[in-house]
Amino acid sequence: MAKIDLDSLSIEEVAALRDNATDKLMEKVAARRAELEAELEKLAQYDRPAKKSAAIAPVLKPKKADEPIAKEPLAKESLAKEPTAKEPVSKAA
Repeated sequence: MAKIDLDSLSIEEVAALRDNATDKLMEKVAARRAELEAELEKLAQYDRPAKKSAAIAPVLKPKKADEPIAKEPLAKESLAKEPTAKEPVSKAA
């Protein structure tokens, strides 16, 4: 690759170089993306649907002893555990 002395270029030349480099980069990215998409399409023929029974565990019904306890008593207990508001500390002068 040829080296370019950027210091010897004018602002307009450096800006044009930047624009050309950006355009070339976008072209290369688009070409590579097309290659990868074509490869993915080839690989898609080997896809198998996943077994749903292995992926999802069966849901068990709760027994009467396992039923959740009402949330209201828990809320009262959590309020009782919260610290009470402290009196403001006076600033030392």
